[in-house]
Amino acid sequence: MTSPVLEAIYKRRSIREFTDAPIFIEQLHEIVKAGMWAPSGMNNQPWRFVIIKDPGIKEELAQQTHYGHIIMSASALIAVYLSKEDMYDAVKDHQSAGACLQNMLLAAEALGLGAVWLGQILKNKAEVNRILGLADNFDLMAVVVLGHPLHHNQKSKRKELSELLLKQL
Repeated sequence: MTSPVLEAIYKRRSIREFTDAPIFIEQLHEIVKAGMWAPSGMNNQPWRFVIIKDPGIKEELAQQTHYGHIIMSASALIAVYLSKEDMYDAVKDHQSAGACLQNMLLAAEALGLGAVWLGQILKNKAEVNRILGLADNFDLMAVVVLGHPLHHNQKSKRKELSELLLKQL
C-alpha cells in the first residue's frame, strides 16, 4: 500500500541532532496549522502555541530539562499548551493534544525537517510558563524541538502486530 500519509507515519523518527540551517517562519506556521487540524471533542480546539526562535529564551528553556543540549542545537521550538478555559473534558482534551502533537511531527517530516517531542520538561511547567510570560491557565503539554536533521540514521522497531492485537472479532 502506497500513501504519502502512511509513508510519513512509518518514516518519521525523533530527530535530536540538527544542522545550523534556519527554519523559516512560514514553515513553523505550517506545522502549527497542521496541529490545529487535529480532532478535538466538540471541535473545542483547546490547544495554544508559542513559537520560539529567540536564542536567549531557548537557553532559559534548555535549563528546564535534561535535554537542554537538544533545545540549544535546534533552530526553533514550539511549545504546545491546552487552554484550561477552553477545555471541557480532561481526558478528551489531553487526547486531542496528543493528536495535535502527532500532526505537528508529521508536518515537520513532510517539510523535510526533523523534530522531537520533549515531555521531560513538563516537570518544570510553572517555570516554563514564567519564561514565556504565560499565566497558569495555560497547561504545557510538550515542547516540539525543530531543525534540519544532521543525519537520518535513527533506527526504530515495533513489536509484532500479533503481540499488540488483543482480539479480532
